[in-house]
Amino acid sequence: MISDATYDLVGVGIGPANLSLAALAEPLDGLHTAFFERESAFRWHPGLMIDGAALQVPFLADLVSLVDPTSQLSFLAYLRDRERLYPFYFAEKFHIPRAEYADYCAWVSRRLPTLRFDQTARAIRWSAADEAFELDVAPAGRVLARNVVLGVGTEPKVPAPLEPFAVHSADYLPARDRLVATPDVTVVGSGQSGAEVFLDLLRARPAGQGRLRWLTRTPAFAPMEYSKLGLEQFTPDYTRFFHGLDEPVRDRLVPAQWQLYKAISAETIADIFDELYRRTVGGGWPDVVLAPGVEVTAAEQAADGVELTLRHVHQGGQATVTTDAIVCATGYQERDLGDLLGPLGTELDRDAAGRIVVDADYRVGTATPGALYVQNAERHTHGVGAPDLGLIAWRAATILNSVCGKKVYPLPERTAFTTFGL
Repeated sequence: MISDATYDLVGVGIGPANLSLAALAEPLDGLHTAFFERESAFRWHPGLMIDGAALQVPFLADLVSLVDPTSQLSFLAYLRDRERLYPFYFAEKFHIPRAEYADYCAWVSRRLPTLRFDQTARAIRWSAADEAFELDVAPAGRVLARNVVLGVGTEPKVPAPLEPFAVHSADYLPARDRLVATPDVTVVGSGQSGAEVFLDLLRARPAGQGRLRWLTRTPAFAPMEYSKLGLEQFTPDYTRFFHGLDEPVRDRLVPAQWQLYKAISAETIADIFDELYRRTVGGGWPDVVLAPGVEVTAAEQAADGVELTLRHVHQGGQATVTTDAIVCATGYQERDLGDLLGPLGTELDRDAAGRIVVDADYRVGTATPGALYVQNAERHTHGVGAPDLGLIAWRAATILNSVCGKKVYPLPERTAFTTFGL
């Protein structure tokens, strides 16, 4: 039963971002919070839980540790509760399996009484009479909150020409058996997800069964930037620097940083090469095409499959290929908040491109006295670290400090050896 009292803070959506916020809000005395999620339980990319896939950040990038390492909701506390501390100690794994991170988050979600699953926030408006945001939550009804944090996450992005034909990598596992048995499969997109899908199909499909093709617009199947100083672009220091840049500069900078967030781990690249090399033993080459610098410009149904029109980014030439199935590992985009915010959405501050303006504390500029915050919808204002798990605890603590009007969580003044800016 939902309380009639006005909440200090309400979260919409329970992904890792708002789960971190709920975990860090839990021990704060006097802070009345609730978090609503339409799913029946916590779920995180279930279609990408490929065997052996590892998280791309260290285990310390859990929901709480980089802000409060003493929390009872840390990853180490999860291991202790599962009686797995010693196996983890001897495993010497700094990067944990993706499935283990999902299980850890689900474990945290079951320990937070402020989470409300099977509850869909359908509309948010400002109620002048109540001096609070009014949320229409089904089936709970009317909910009032002084502060609202939107953590609805992102949604799979598929290029328009491929929408009628492709499965997105987010839904890969349910389609896996069919794809393994399909003679000709094309994977589009060269990020980590595309590499993991390609490698899984390569390993699962017997030699000689058919053709496996991997296409990407990027100039190479490039390794992710993982040098120690390079990783400092995922620190609060860099986030503050990026936020202070002019909008046109930020817009030019994000695409140029593609190797920070659209590239592939060196380990996965090595695994792919080793599997391809193994298939050359005894002579011959695997029936595989790896083509960087290639974009799909059109797709149409043909008698024997889907005909793709390809353009080489550097050569400028065109070609066509026919394939039986397509997997798009083409990333994610921010969700459209229009239906949720309704008329409130027209009152938000917008930049020259029509995107919401988000301040350094993740608060959206609005005409209402209440504060509306966003999580993982601010890459255009805060940089490529917006979706990075290593920054979610710091972002959640920043929001809580703003909501409470004081430093309930002291945050470090400096987090990088690099000096960004003059």
